[in-house]
Amino acid sequence: MTKTRKANSKQKTANRKDISFCFFGTSQIAVGILNELERAGFLPALVVAAPDTPKGRGMKLTEPPVKVWANERGIETLQPQELDSEFCYKLQATSYRLFVVVDYGKLLPRTVLDTPKRGALNVHFSLLPRYRGASPIRSAILSDDRNIGTSIILLSEKLDEGPIVAQKKFDISNWPPKASELDKLLTRESGRLLSQVLPEWIEGNIEAREQNHDLATYCEKIKKEDGLLDLSGDAYKNLLKIRAYEGWPGTYTFFERSGKKIRVGILDAHLGGDKLVIDKVKPEGKREMSYDEFLRSGAKPV
Repeated sequence: MTKTRKANSKQKTANRKDISFCFFGTSQIAVGILNELERAGFLPALVVAAPDTPKGRGMKLTEPPVKVWANERGIETLQPQELDSEFCYKLQATSYRLFVVVDYGKLLPRTVLDTPKRGALNVHFSLLPRYRGASPIRSAILSDDRNIGTSIILLSEKLDEGPIVAQKKFDISNWPPKASELDKLLTRESGRLLSQVLPEWIEGNIEAREQNHDLATYCEKIKKEDGLLDLSGDAYKNLLKIRAYEGWPGTYTFFERSGKKIRVGILDAHLGGDKLVIDKVKPEGKREMSYDEFLRSGAKPV
């Protein structure tokens, strides 16, 4: 773990109970960070989440995971459609020492960032300035980049360009990992790192350092059609794609059976020598099954 301490022989650490902070987040990953903060004795005084959204076949209005988490603990939640002057007024009505932002879904304007005395800390699942953007885990796996880590930065108005407060690198022994495995690891470890950083940052014991913007790389926007596999292509690149796109957007290819073209999701695979060995598939409209079972139905790659 790297963090730059200020030269001060009389450093002190803030008491957990004295840290009044507001948490901006929406997703299950944000919940994972909140769980780690709670284990370390930190609970937000206020939660800000995205508005409820319609989901499922019935398009039922559904609360985001962070709101559910906050409700279970009796923590007030705001869900603004816009981060406008009315919202800023509500934030300024209470004196928060810090904002924490994890997978919220919107960029915070300067008027919001300037509200707390110690700014807004953000968790990003890469060793910034590498992989700025929305999909650092998937981009790293897809690029076969084993320099995996997490960063805590002081948020600025520009995406993922704020000064670095702390970073931690991880050695991944079983490479390439599935995206979900890295999600779990980086969520847990980022939450623990944030728990260590919070009290020291509040007291001014850590000095943020500017990123080297000349070394910045960016995640490409992932589209659903990016998951298409060419099974005649490079086996290792296909495996990277299967692992990186696990869950969403998922990987798929086309088979033919009895003259009919079938779209088939490729759920899991491994390398056997220099060949891709498919383990589990899901034909469109059907259940998950082993690849061998699927082939016994007479299906052949297009």
